[in-house]
Amino acid sequence: MLADLRARLATGEFADAFPGELALVREYGVSRHTVREALRELRREGVVTAERGRRPRLAPAEVEQALGALTGLYAAVASSGLEQRSVVRVRDVRRDGVVATRLGLEESTPLVHLERLRLAGSAPLALDRVWLPADVAAPLLEVDVTRTALYDELLTHCGIRLTGGSDSVRAVVPGRGERALLEVPAGVALLSVERTGCVHGRPMELRHTLVRGDRFAVTADFGSPGGTR
Repeated sequence: MLADLRARLATGEFADAFPGELALVREYGVSRHTVREALRELRREGVVTAERGRRPRLAPAEVEQALGALTGLYAAVASSGLEQRSVVRVRDVRRDGVVATRLGLEESTPLVHLERLRLAGSAPLALDRVWLPADVAAPLLEVDVTRTALYDELLTHCGIRLTGGSDSVRAVVPGRGERALLEVPAGVALLSVERTGCVHGRPMELRHTLVRGDRFAVTADFGSPGGTR
């Protein structure tokens, strides 16, 4: 049964829906215990999710992003082949002394603030918050950012292209609201990604992204001219 399910999964047979336990019992003529053992193994392999009291589902594809890349989450999701969209939760101009100071600005400097729920496939992937100086980023207040890369719109409408910056990544335990918003399964952590984007050394963007740890991975290449020691 397990080998047959793996083969059927590989052909994409269950792309629309994965059968429930009782349907598998009837189809294969086995006990419910046998079905649950097979589902447990598929869950361990990361192929399906099967939570207590809920119908088994195909596990969403993982999104990978390279450390140090001057690209955002949009490009990473696009590379995975998943359809994506964003739900704009907040978009306004505000003053935040802490953020402004981190951008090297006066505390009273107006900032464009954008908060989006990012979806990859049909499932939530990340909660993304970004702050930019309003004197250069104000045109973004009128731009549709539900199905596009913010960096593309920043270049098109504001003439700004980031040239460098820094990322900080750490694992965090989601709060109740974040867990519900991102539909995070029990026991799964979030990755907190904090980015300062710069233009020729000048801080231009402060971004904080909470990404589901079960759907996202950061990657890095390494090497040494002299080999390992």
